[in-house]
Parts: sequence; structure tokens; C-alpha cells
Amino acid sequence: MTEQVREVSENDQLRADIYHLLAALLRSQPSAELLEFLQNLEVDANDDSEMTKAWLALKLAAGQFSSDQLEDEYFNIFLGVGSGEILPYGSWFMTGSLMDKPLALLRQDLMQLGFEREEEVKEPEDHVAALCEVMGILILEAPGYRQLAFYQRHIGSWIERFCDTLAATPSAAFYATVAQLAKAFFAIEANEFEQLSLDIPVNCPGSEAEKITPTTSELAS
Repeated sequence: MTEQVREVSENDQLRADIYHLLAALLRSQPSAELLEFLQNLEVDANDDSEMTKAWLALKLAAGQFSSDQLEDEYFNIFLGVGSGEILPYGSWFMTGSLMDKPLALLRQDLMQLGFEREEEVKEPEDHVAALCEVMGILILEAPGYRQLAFYQRHIGSWIERFCDTLAATPSAAFYATVAQLAKAFFAIEANEFEQLSLDIPVNCPGSEAEKITPTTSELAS
């Protein structure tokens, strides 16, 4: 995408920050620094929204585990010996198969948007962490209709099931709170994009995707 100054609202910056946080938590176990950051979050305990409840649960959990402990939890859930307790890939949740048509479509869209996968990255591009990373970038750098198209094509139809599955995995303790936060956040995102779809005119330009220069080269861990 050609460089241009784009005004980012406070709400969009917050949304992008949450996407990047979820990407970090789902890419690997949180570092000691990230756990400390989560422990020090300022959360309004008087707010009884699902999002606030999720933040409070994550903040509490961050103080109960070390990064070393969470390395084992992450391994059991997402990696395992041969396979983890959950397959964190969009194509799996959409079709029940890996490396299927949704992944091919995603790769085509990523190429059109200017994202390139680095050779050393082994995970498919539809890893949930990679998709969150891309959405965070799109919110900051792309027009609304680009965000809407990407979300609808590659995330919206399955992300709630992913959150429910993650919360129910046998090894999920800390990651049950990550799932709680993700589910609350994506419920808000669904409303955000529903409103955006009503606001976008039918003659909106953009039949050919603009290229975006990612702020990070990683598309998956």
C-alpha cells in the first residue's frame, strides 16, 4: 500500500493492541516480561462487562504462573508429541482439514496485501496467532473495507469455536483465561464489523487489493 498518513482513533489503536497481545499469547508461552505487564494492568473492577471480567481473570492468572510453567502448558495445548490438544489453524476449523482451500485463499489475499512469509517460518499462514497479527496491522494501516473483507473471509466464521475449544482443552489453566479474553474481544469485533458493513457504500472502491507494508515480517510462529 502506498505510504500515507492515516489517522488512527483511540479505539482502533486499542483494538490493534489487543490483536497483537493475542498474537503474542497464542504464538508461544508468555515471557516473564509479558506476564509482569499483564499483572500490572489497570482494570476497572466496577465494570461488569464480559471484557472486563476477562481482563481481570487474565491479570489474576498472570500472577499465578511462571513463564517456565507456561512453556509446558503451551506445548501440551498447541504442539504436543505429534499433535497438541487443539489445532490452531483456520482451515481446520472451517473444513476439518489442514492445508485446504481456505489456506490457499488466505495465501492469495496475503500476497495481494503485500505480506510475505519468511523462509524459516514453518507454521501455515492460517495459524490463529498469524491471523491476529495481520488484523492488528490492517486496523492501523488499511481502510475499513479491507479489514472487513479479511475478517469475514478468514476469521469471523470460526473464531468463537476456537475460543470455546481452547477453553475446554484439558491442559488449559492460564490459557483458559486467554480464551475468555479472546472470546469477549471477538464478540465485540463481530459487532464492530457488522456496523462497519452497514456503513460501507455498495460502490466502495477496492476490487484490487492495495499492498500493505507489515510492521512485522512474522506471519506465524
